[in-house]
Amino acid sequence: MNNVEAINWKTFKETLLQHPGLDLQFQYAEGKLVDAAYHITEIKQAPITSVDCGGKMNAWTEIIVQLWVPENQEQERSMKVGKALSIVDIVEKILPLNPNGTVKIEFGNSEFDTRQMFPNEMIVDGTSLTVDLRPDAVQCKAIARGGSCGTNDKGEECCAPVVAEKPKVQLVNLAATAEACCTPGGGCC
Repeated sequence: MNNVEAINWKTFKETLLQHPGLDLQFQYAEGKLVDAAYHITEIKQAPITSVDCGGKMNAWTEIIVQLWVPENQEQERSMKVGKALSIVDIVEKILPLNPNGTVKIEFGNSEFDTRQMFPNEMIVDGTSLTVDLRPDAVQCKAIARGGSCGTNDKGEECCAPVVAEKPKVQLVNLAATAEACCTPGGGCC
């Protein structure tokens, strides 16, 4: 299970607003920062609706900030938080973002497969605001809410594929008496 506490859009944006003059960095693995030449290419708002294995409908919204690093472009410093906020302003003029939406950062490079990660911590250190990213994880919502994933109250497996019961066929004796049998030259065929 993923132990990262999800940060909502309101909290994420408020933290950015507190530090507009700092360099905005993203740490995607231990000791590895997204290259300083990155761009925020888009911000997506994804309403999610699902039904889990326990039969419960779930709904939430994700706000996904996509980062892209162009090839062969060098830059010494990451973009300022204020520049990131100007991109947020452009987006929010067209698409109002859900303040309760769960924030994810989407990133990948030649050494790291593209994936969506959660901001774990937002760390102010000198001239930088570093967003420490942690991978998302698959979880069973039924178990997370105290239910079970495996069998329902009838003892049936909730996640097993449905197996159709074979229909029962009544067999009929097709053996016929000798008199009813067709014989060569008997004219019945």
